[in-house]
Amino acid sequence: MSAEAIMSHDSSAELTRKEERQIVAASTLGTLFEWYDFFIYGSLAVFMSRVLFPADNPTVSLLAALGALAVGFVIRPLGSIFFGYLGDKLGRKYTFLMTVVMMGSSTVLIGLLPSYESAGHLSWILLLALRVVQGLAVGGEYGGAVIYVSEHCKPKRRGLLTGWIQITSSAGLILSLLVIMATQASMSADAFRDWGWRVPFLLSLVMLIMSVYVRAKLHESPVFTRMKRERRLSPNPVKETFGEWRNLKLILLALFGVTAGQGATYFTGQFYVMIFLQQAVLIDQETTYRLVALGFLVGAPSFVLMSWLSDKIGRKWIMIAGLLLAAICYHPMFGALMQAGNPALVRATQTTPVRLHVANTDGQCDFSLQAALIGTHPDHKKLCVQVKKYLVARGISFTFAPAIAGQEVALGVGDAPLISGFDKAAYAKALDAAGYPTTADPAQVNSAMIVFVLVLMTAMVAMVYGPVAAYLVELFPARIRYTALSFPYHIGAGIFGGILPFVATFLSQSTGNVFGGLMYPIIVTSVVGIIGAMLLPNLRATAIDPDVGH
Repeated sequence: MSAEAIMSHDSSAELTRKEERQIVAASTLGTLFEWYDFFIYGSLAVFMSRVLFPADNPTVSLLAALGALAVGFVIRPLGSIFFGYLGDKLGRKYTFLMTVVMMGSSTVLIGLLPSYESAGHLSWILLLALRVVQGLAVGGEYGGAVIYVSEHCKPKRRGLLTGWIQITSSAGLILSLLVIMATQASMSADAFRDWGWRVPFLLSLVMLIMSVYVRAKLHESPVFTRMKRERRLSPNPVKETFGEWRNLKLILLALFGVTAGQGATYFTGQFYVMIFLQQAVLIDQETTYRLVALGFLVGAPSFVLMSWLSDKIGRKWIMIAGLLLAAICYHPMFGALMQAGNPALVRATQTTPVRLHVANTDGQCDFSLQAALIGTHPDHKKLCVQVKKYLVARGISFTFAPAIAGQEVALGVGDAPLISGFDKAAYAKALDAAGYPTTADPAQVNSAMIVFVLVLMTAMVAMVYGPVAAYLVELFPARIRYTALSFPYHIGAGIFGGILPFVATFLSQSTGNVFGGLMYPIIVTSVVGIIGAMLLPNLRATAIDPDVGH
């Protein structure tokens, strides 16, 4: 049967398994490429920060690059409202066709941006503008894809079939890493650092063409077609979604009962972990990408498994279990990654702890959020802040100790004599003597253990992320489904999840603890897990056709 025939089926007709696969493949392919487009930025943030931002302060440039990543996520809720309105008024198909064009075009243009050296501040201003366009596009993409599939499939298979869309997030990340590694292997390290990082962005042009070709063949969702024919469409989906308490209550319940925690778990277990392995464990980038790609590849089927399981036993308790497990397991899991990746660093931290002797009565050791965003902020000139950034950059956690009379800052490494002020050469000599490595020893990296932890972390993410698509589709009525579903999802993923890499990196810098960034996801998953356990209904496979109810 042709795609056109499939898409013109009445909502009451049952599709064959072959027809279901065609619909899922058409929806999933575009979403896969959009996730690739979005994650390619995060994976190359370290390289981009050196080219598109001032080079005189690498720490601030990295935080600024991660801040631009966060902007793209923060803008997603606005995209969900805009494209949600279009999706509920004009249809599912044309809306998520627009999103893939916007997303892919922006990604290609990022690969063509001028450097800071040649264009000054214009380079990062243009980057920020393109990140905004990408954020708007993703705000409309996800809702369109999961709704399109859900409004075609049988209720008892909704979790399973939308689970294939959920897996595209990890698949897109894996694809981005494979493209990066292949590009790096094809040129020298200097060439990749200077211009080669642009190649993965430019290659997305091929993916854009493929995505547009596939989605252009789709016809409208049968549920939307039926609502339009029977004049059941909402005259103003945004007003009906946010202006009626019964609908607004469902949005708040979805946000604080699951999607905020879903965003935190996903970006901790699928994104921040890459930063942690490089910045804290000190594993080189190539090894990190290889281990992450393998771990995520092995763990990716768990997304479909958890989605399928939600069709059988209900969706709520699978998601809640994932949230609470994340809150309990994050610290020991990241500790296991540190032990497996850099045992010498762990051993030095335990046997020869580092102390920072400073009096913080006047805030001379405070590193503010404004400083993380503004490279010229006075906090960067503080002696204590410079010491903290130096230590954290080497993956070294430290404790604060009483100030030494007459010394603004003094560093203690085990029983060695204190080092006054900030003398990088003296610091390096003392830390090297104490056994603190500057990089992880490849011979000591326990790759099998790291992959095992990453697989477990991916499965834990899948417990929350796998069932959530079907859950949200079933939670909201069809006439406002695109708007109502997209908004809490993108608040959760865009705000609570999207800012996580930046916030976690900032917390590590400001606290002087390489595990300090975990405070954020642990708190979010704990609170959301408790709220969800108390208030979320345990939805099972239900009819979502407008004449049956939601």
